[in-house]
Amino acid sequence: MVTERLRREEAERARAGRGLFRRTPRQGADDPPGWRTGPAWQEREGRGTGKRRLKATLAVVCIAALAVVALCPELVIDRITGKAEDRREAGPAAPAAPLAGESARPSEAPAELYPDPDRPTLTQPFRGSPALQWADGAAGIEVPEAAATGGMTKDQVADALAKAKQFLVAANLDPATLRGEQHATALSLLDPKDKRTKDQLAAAFARPSLEQNPLDLFSWYDPAELRLVGEVVKVRGRMWVEPGEGPGQAHVVVDYSFVYPFAKARGGADQVERTIVRREATFSIADPRKWTATPGRLWIVAYQRDIANSSCDKYDGYLHPTFVEDPATGPTPSGTPMDPYDRSKTIEESSQEGCTAVSRS
Repeated sequence: MVTERLRREEAERARAGRGLFRRTPRQGADDPPGWRTGPAWQEREGRGTGKRRLKATLAVVCIAALAVVALCPELVIDRITGKAEDRREAGPAAPAAPLAGESARPSEAPAELYPDPDRPTLTQPFRGSPALQWADGAAGIEVPEAAATGGMTKDQVADALAKAKQFLVAANLDPATLRGEQHATALSLLDPKDKRTKDQLAAAFARPSLEQNPLDLFSWYDPAELRLVGEVVKVRGRMWVEPGEGPGQAHVVVDYSFVYPFAKARGGADQVERTIVRREATFSIADPRKWTATPGRLWIVAYQRDIANSSCDKYDGYLHPTFVEDPATGPTPSGTPMDPYDRSKTIEESSQEGCTAVSRS
């Protein structure tokens, strides 16, 4: 653009030298309406000022360029050798490799991927999240090698481990379950003699409330409100086996975090928000000759859950992530912001009273 403008000005000067010039702007009898012979004074002054700013900018750019060369000579070398062009043609860097399975409780929270994490999108729903390196779905629920424990045989423990995984998958990953359409598969794995859990879940399904909420064991969302972005739920955690409360009993303990990317169900909605659900639970298997138990079924001894980025004042059994476009309603989060990706503490150790703010999602 600068070259072209200089070329035009040079041509104007050449024409002026040959007597080819325009008159001072005026409207006279010989001029058609709107006739202008050249730029007004303000326009000329403006262009002149623009040139001076351009020269000053070029000087700053040159100084900055020299500084860059001094600090990062490899940038210039890459440009000369063609490596910079090769990098552009190679496309964006490959995503970080998946993490190995969690074999023990981590000592600290995962670091931020970037100082200002990238926002998730419909095509990259886990962008900017530690979950980007987590396993996909059921692959993240790794079953440890079984061993005889608490008077239960190796085969009995192996069966309990497999069923604990089946329960987690059915309750937290099955697409139909997530949409709130069914929960029979997960329930079929539980001991029918566990009347307390059976009654509590039946009440929660029929009349969700703060005290009896399906979200205590199941991850549900309302398809009329939300849609899952893509087909992947990211998972990280571990399970292990401990002796039970006495001879002839073993416990399967699980601790897993599930990351769900959501968008509004309405057409054209493109904002993505993630909800993180962490679950801790203890399943028991026992010798029916010593304990009230059904062989091949799981008894739920204890469970806890922590849900990040979901409404604090809705108890209808569904997850309700908050979107930027949503009006501010309900209780205001308080307390020290919690990192939902921090698995270095148990749910009880990291819990706070009331509606707690989260540091990221």
